[in-house]
Amino acid sequence: MKILIIDDEEIMRVSVQTALADAGHEAIACGTAEEGLAHLAEERFDAAVVDLKMPGMGGMEFLEVVRRDSVSMSVVIMTAYGTVETAVEAMKKGAYDYLTKPFDTDELILILTRLQEHREVVEENRRLKDSLQERHGFHRLVGKSSGMQKVYEALDVVCACDCAVLVTGETGTGKEMVARAIHFNSKRRSGPLVAVSCAALSTEILESELFGHVRGAFTGATADKKGRFELAHGGTLFLDEVDDIPLELQVKLLRVLENGAFERVGSGESVSVDVRIVAASKSDLRQRIEEGSFRDDLFYRLNQVPIYLPPLRERREDTPLLIEHFMQDMESPSRISSQAAQALMDYGWPGNIRELKHVLERLVMFHPQRIDVENLPEEVLIPPVPPVDGLVEEGSFEEAMSAAEKFLLMKALERTGGNQREAARQLGMPASSLRSRLERHKLI
Repeated sequence: MKILIIDDEEIMRVSVQTALADAGHEAIACGTAEEGLAHLAEERFDAAVVDLKMPGMGGMEFLEVVRRDSVSMSVVIMTAYGTVETAVEAMKKGAYDYLTKPFDTDELILILTRLQEHREVVEENRRLKDSLQERHGFHRLVGKSSGMQKVYEALDVVCACDCAVLVTGETGTGKEMVARAIHFNSKRRSGPLVAVSCAALSTEILESELFGHVRGAFTGATADKKGRFELAHGGTLFLDEVDDIPLELQVKLLRVLENGAFERVGSGESVSVDVRIVAASKSDLRQRIEEGSFRDDLFYRLNQVPIYLPPLRERREDTPLLIEHFMQDMESPSRISSQAAQALMDYGWPGNIRELKHVLERLVMFHPQRIDVENLPEEVLIPPVPPVDGLVEEGSFEEAMSAAEKFLLMKALERTGGNQREAARQLGMPASSLRSRLERHKLI
């Protein structure tokens, strides 16, 4: 460490400086606190070893200046026997430790070793916190579309409060990522984030997962088990696919949200928890209420702040940003051709962000240098046919087929930059056949 020594006694200064240098520290010594402050204005030190009583500015005043100016440096006070009480007062004001003169320099080195270990722990905690922020911060949510701007505005609100949040969006839109961003940017960030998927589980299994059970509660319950609510105490519980919770369990879930208490399966003993709820639904819960499959009182409890995540097809302008984001995440040197990029833009992405990420991962794996349009999966290359329901209802089958064909031809030309030969290859037809169809639809 780099250490500043301040003492008006030259013998003490030299003795401490020599001992610290021998221990591998970089030590700079000066005779007054004023001179020490001048050094601090020019250099950064990890610690200062300061005498309490000196002519002019003393060690206590030096400490107050350091703390007032928010200098990130630890201070160790050296004091004579008669001023121990003052040294203790200095520790109350922020000094790291104190030594009573005369002292063995090994004692000082031990204090500085503890200080260094403490600083390393603090730095590691800071790095871990930064790492969590890096992995779960808002910047992980990519998009500049109006729909995503509304998401960012809602997140600013919910991260500052402790209310329940209901995130709605299609599969693959990033609902769990939003839940993580909420947790790690809220006052509960130091508590646990516990997730549970409510889909495809029987009522009995889901009840045990949420609330836990006691030994003997049912066949196979050989030991007590804590549920997700207990595991999330002091933190956040993420209820994914909450729209799939059976009606009979919705009553018990509502009771926990209202009272903050529940009973494990097979037990009459009440368990209290302090948990924030973030729920996610892939369907419109208001419609589920109308169908009679979801309780309206539970909906209002969960829907204190609603957040809607738009599907990728509703924010196509974000697709290039997402592609760039995922390529950077994968640290891939692979370059995407303009035609391939256009095809990725045109595709509807029914699986949303998750599908886009998985497609890019496969492309990078098999084409690490360059991704061309012919490398794209078949489902991306063949665009969906536009809606023609109205035409079919009117009985004009031929007109509907013609509209679909024209759409496919236009997309193929757009994707290939007008290259008819390449468009014909992608559509699986001779170039002459493509040309005649283009002429028939007045596309050339």
